[in-house]
Amino acid sequence: MIRSLFASFLLVTAASVAQPPNIVFIFCDDLTTQAVSAYGDSRKLLETPNMDRIAKEGMRFDRCLVTNSICGPSRAVIQTGKYSHANGFYNNSNSKFDSSQPTFPKVMQKSGYQMAVIGKWHLMTDPVGYDYWNVLPGQGAYYNPPMTENGKNVKYEGYTTDIIGDLTLKWLDQRDKTKPFMMMSQHKAPHREWEPPLRLLGFDKDRVYEEPETLFDNYSGRSKAVSDHDMGIDRTFTPKDAKLVPPGNLTPEQRKQWDAYYEPRNAKYTAAAPAGRDLVKWRYQRYMHDYLACVKAVDENVGRVLDYLDKNGLTENTVVILSSDQGFFLGEHGWFDKRWIFEESLRTPLLVRWPGVIKPGSSTNQIVSLIDFASTFLDIAKCENLADVHGRSFVPLMKGETPPDWRKSLYYHYYEYPVPHRVRPHYGVITDQFKLVHYYTPDVDDWELLDRKADPLELKDFSNDPAYADKVKELKAEILRLQAEVKETMPPPRFTHGNKAFDGEVNPPQQPKGNGKKKNAAKGE
Repeated sequence: MIRSLFASFLLVTAASVAQPPNIVFIFCDDLTTQAVSAYGDSRKLLETPNMDRIAKEGMRFDRCLVTNSICGPSRAVIQTGKYSHANGFYNNSNSKFDSSQPTFPKVMQKSGYQMAVIGKWHLMTDPVGYDYWNVLPGQGAYYNPPMTENGKNVKYEGYTTDIIGDLTLKWLDQRDKTKPFMMMSQHKAPHREWEPPLRLLGFDKDRVYEEPETLFDNYSGRSKAVSDHDMGIDRTFTPKDAKLVPPGNLTPEQRKQWDAYYEPRNAKYTAAAPAGRDLVKWRYQRYMHDYLACVKAVDENVGRVLDYLDKNGLTENTVVILSSDQGFFLGEHGWFDKRWIFEESLRTPLLVRWPGVIKPGSSTNQIVSLIDFASTFLDIAKCENLADVHGRSFVPLMKGETPPDWRKSLYYHYYEYPVPHRVRPHYGVITDQFKLVHYYTPDVDDWELLDRKADPLELKDFSNDPAYADKVKELKAEILRLQAEVKETMPPPRFTHGNKAFDGEVNPPQQPKGNGKKKNAAKGE
């Protein structure tokens, strides 16, 4: 009997040692590198000690780029490892995720992983391949959110970031502890309208934030596509963005605390009645307080997860990955939002901790992308990769090894137009130094060349400079090569831009039947 018990003990121990790593994937919406202190933005906007801990104990990726800078499409890319034209989710206007297609969670679940997703989903169909899911409808609300738990409607009271943190820890505590797991803890924050938690109102003590150099960019010498937008702090910032109008779903007690902070400050704004540049400056300061308070709440909940892993002996065999669906403009070029191929929108944070594999405090400048996430998750889990993916695992980079054939360029394509922000569809190629972009449809046909070395703020177009003629020719050829590689034919179907009419268009084509948005899905950007 003693021998039998000893043999059983050895089997359990061996199984434990052989168990593949757990994965905790913390995913944000519109979190940008400028707001994560590990990335060292010169404005020093916010300290994020818990996110920074992942970087200090793991790796910071300095060139994690997206392929279509908008939240729903980025989530579809992560699920499938394929570009928007291949997975069918082009935009937030009329796209609906085809959950019957191959996805990484289906493979991991089949291999024995417990799969869970909590928080923002935004793919307009229910999650598939997850043992547990509890997600926000559409964009979700910052306060007192309704959610859908494994198909059942539920409602919570409190601040959504904290609720997602609570639900994440609850699932980790109640999971089957004999199996490896992947937890996707996906925050709504810091998405527009950047509604902070009550506990952090006034966290910055009315700090005056340094303005970005390009806050008053006049887009001189640029394509009409760049200047004719609707996402400027000067022209698009609404009273709700500015917190001149409170959220409509606060409880009486929440509203009382909200008003106690904002009403005196709003009264000063009304009395001063700023206009022109002064109005932009005021809006920028209000924007920074609200956006950064949302990020700070996320950082606090990242700390809660890291502490849980420590206290429960999970740290050593758990890969922690923090990222976002894209970057975001914090006043650069006078903008908020994302969508563009420009750096603040294109580049997204990626911090990874994997004890025993990643050298603490390391970083890489190699180009990785959201299209790589599915393959990377499957590689970590020792599962077979999906077929026909456009990305590849960056596990070798985590190990400090750069494969000789690692990509030197990345293809980008944004589709949604004209709503909500009048950003023209455009595609292009990104290298370590250059971006060549083509703005097309409906009223422009312009090329621009950006040189990040000569013009790091991306204020100039070099495409017509004779000194860059060979580079333009080279990069146009690279775009054609990449389009062929990922099998995208141009122009894309009209429905990929959404159902809203272009200027002068009478009857815009509709999304093919079966691919539209759910009628009850919350409208989002």
